[in-house]
Amino acid sequence: MRDGFIKVAAATPSIRVADCAHNAAQTIALMREAAAQGVQVLAFPELGLTGYTCADLFLQPTLLKGAEQALAQVVEASRGLEMFVAVSLPLRRNNKLYSCAAAICNGELLGVVPKTHIPNYTEFYEARWFTSGRDYSGVVSLCGQEVQMGTGMVFRCEELPELCIGIELCEDLWVPTPPSNDLAAAGATIILNLSASDEIVCKDAYRRNLVTGQSGRLVCGYVYAGAGEGESSTDLVYGGHDLVAENGSLLAERRFETGLTVSEIDVHKLAFERQRMSTFPVDSENCTDEFRFSLPLRETKLTRYVAPNPFVPADLGDRAARCQEIFTLVSLGLRKRLEHTHAKTAVIGLSGGLDSTLALLITDNAMKLLGRPATDIICVTMPCFGTTDRTRDNATTLAHCLGTTFRRVDIGESVMRHFADIGHDPADRSVTYENCQARERTQVLMDIANKTGGLVIGTGDLSEMALGWSTYNGDHMSMYAVNCSIPKTLVRHLTRYVSDVNRQEKPELSAVLDDILDTPVSPELLPPEENGQIAQKTEDLVGPYELHDFYLYYGIRFGFPPKKVYRLARYAFQGAYSDETILKWEKNFYHRFFMQQFKRSCIPDGPKVGSVTLSPRGDWRMPSDAVADLWKKELDDLQE
Repeated sequence: MRDGFIKVAAATPSIRVADCAHNAAQTIALMREAAAQGVQVLAFPELGLTGYTCADLFLQPTLLKGAEQALAQVVEASRGLEMFVAVSLPLRRNNKLYSCAAAICNGELLGVVPKTHIPNYTEFYEARWFTSGRDYSGVVSLCGQEVQMGTGMVFRCEELPELCIGIELCEDLWVPTPPSNDLAAAGATIILNLSASDEIVCKDAYRRNLVTGQSGRLVCGYVYAGAGEGESSTDLVYGGHDLVAENGSLLAERRFETGLTVSEIDVHKLAFERQRMSTFPVDSENCTDEFRFSLPLRETKLTRYVAPNPFVPADLGDRAARCQEIFTLVSLGLRKRLEHTHAKTAVIGLSGGLDSTLALLITDNAMKLLGRPATDIICVTMPCFGTTDRTRDNATTLAHCLGTTFRRVDIGESVMRHFADIGHDPADRSVTYENCQARERTQVLMDIANKTGGLVIGTGDLSEMALGWSTYNGDHMSMYAVNCSIPKTLVRHLTRYVSDVNRQEKPELSAVLDDILDTPVSPELLPPEENGQIAQKTEDLVGPYELHDFYLYYGIRFGFPPKKVYRLARYAFQGAYSDETILKWEKNFYHRFFMQQFKRSCIPDGPKVGSVTLSPRGDWRMPSDAVADLWKKELDDLQE
């Protein structure tokens, strides 16, 4: 439960229809197995203590009495398990029969939730036996305890208020307005669905989409427990389809098996998302009852996948589709800007590095969308003190492969004159030595754009913006920044995607893109080594970009505290980086992120393509003089 992670499980026991004692024993066995795995929230299928397919036996008092006795056994067995459990049984009250979920924690019945929507179509004939619990509300005596029974109930954890649970049953999810809508509005961050949905061809895909979609609409965790083995051998087949979803993403799934489907839901993340969404409701008039339960705060062992590169899809097919979509979105943005400004040219400083390469590829695509020739793109290479033959040659080859207009402007003499103008010793390789080159390059680009009636296309990416890794009014400035919402890890995959797409028809283009991908990331502002190799490697100075992109995604996009980001980084990068390395560069990230906000406060326009951007006009508003002490102290405490 620490850091907001709650280990949850959907359980499908093997049952015998109408054998309540057997079903209770199977339920208790899975409860104990779940407890051994650290599960703290557990859901069982609909009518799991009797079996969903008892049909007219539901009207028999003997079965109903057996169900209550089975519930009493489960309640007693829950004592000491430190787990919230929801099981289902039929209950008769006021001469009507209800399909109910009983909420249990540590030997106590917390409440009983009746099913709201009772189907009576095709293979489902529940209305023959059951009544909707929509209008039922009252105290019932059950298992020797007096408990509330009714819809609109949520259950909140005393020790972790963000853990708030709502319950609905099977058909309740399949209707136009599910009860979970109101439960989430009343604060429920985890919805449990106790279900007995049968299997027919392709129904599993629809059910999966329904569960994940509802978790996304409600910004919640959704645990769906389906009835399975032992339910029926007549007209219907039950597959025990269990699902765990979180805010639109499927975390775990199991089908045609009995047992537990386990994962972890991050309720802190869900609470943060709801907090930042002005459209998320703050209350529900249909949910009036909140019940408290207690669970000890303890470390939750993570088993869910945490992507080390969260901006990059792990699946190759998804990655290719994502790359194509990003190219289209960014190109459309640039096309509109070129069209609106009647720009005659697009001017790009082409260094032979990744960022300027991607900016050129995007600009080339935008020109194609406009029906204009590649010669309207002016690629300018500006060699100076740190330029290597490799990057210069790659820039030249790339420009020619795409058919652009190419210009070479050697800026060495101009920079030396500027050193003399400001009284800077060229032997002093300080930041002034570097930034004078960066600003001279920007001046050249701006003036060429002015001369040709064009726009300067920015090349800086999202990761560099986060770290402030740019020269103010140097590469920091442009007239349209196409890479501004693309992190460095994704820049690499976008470039590789273009290389792969062109490998057959344009092998020369693929070859130069491959070599650019193999070139160390560098601003090339310091002279190369004696062997001509790049001396100034960015990741040696600021840290690995894959770590910084990880910190950016979880620490800024989702607002995770630094210690939680560190925990996730250790988990995601285990075996790749030591704990000391992760902590070192995380400290560096927060230091630079806070210190460099003033650069982000005045960045050029650029297209938003993902959920993480740092535009001062959009997703990120931050004072330039904010102090990072609270964030840095949390990391210092970890080190100590």
